[in-house]
Amino acid sequence: MIVNGQTVADGAATTLREMILAGQLRPGERVHQDQLAELLGLSRTPLRTALATLATDGLLDYEANRGYRVRSFSVDTIRSVFEIRSVLEAQACRIAARLGCSEAVLARLDALVASGDEILASGTLDPAALPQWRRMNVEFHETIIRAANNPLLGEFVARTHNVPMVSDRVILWDDYDIIHRSHDDHHRIARALRSSEGERAAAIMSEHVSFAGDLLVERLRNDPEAALQQLIATAGSGSKKPKKAEK
Repeated sequence: MIVNGQTVADGAATTLREMILAGQLRPGERVHQDQLAELLGLSRTPLRTALATLATDGLLDYEANRGYRVRSFSVDTIRSVFEIRSVLEAQACRIAARLGCSEAVLARLDALVASGDEILASGTLDPAALPQWRRMNVEFHETIIRAANNPLLGEFVARTHNVPMVSDRVILWDDYDIIHRSHDDHHRIARALRSSEGERAAAIMSEHVSFAGDLLVERLRNDPEAALQQLIATAGSGSKKPKKAEK
């Protein structure tokens, strides 16, 4: 059955992906199909299809006769994926500038930057504002990727987000100065794209993503469990509870 353009299995895969990225299913955790089927209101067949999809995407590992387990990623792998993401998103800036961003795209980037300014105006990080900040951040990056008009580039960037801690929904929301610095990058990237300065935008974006990766890797190396708990808390902040699938 297809609902809103998605099959039930597709919808289940989307929900499970969000649960993994939000830390509701933790790295190394075994997937209990009966519990998930009840939680999502699914029969076993579409659930199995969804799990197979996530295994193909690299979010789950499959063990014969034992089922699925949420994939764990080493710190070195996380660092490597951030490196790849920084290169891809920098290239998106180059292409978008070369093609010329439409006024609608530039206006949207300006609006997103203004939204971030409002969130940071108090000089503190309000936990209640994290979901709004996350939406702004995700849309800022996705707007640039769409402006590059390169479906393969967009697909490759999306695959980097299949490594949960590299996902752009994960925000280390505990240091105002770091968040403010990150948002200053947003300002400078938007200005560079408006001026069609592709190399400048690319350089800022590369540093922007690399800095986030370096910060996360440092925390994971210094205190892995504390970093993981914080990431799970921030990634899950504002997340909606899984909805049962329409049959």
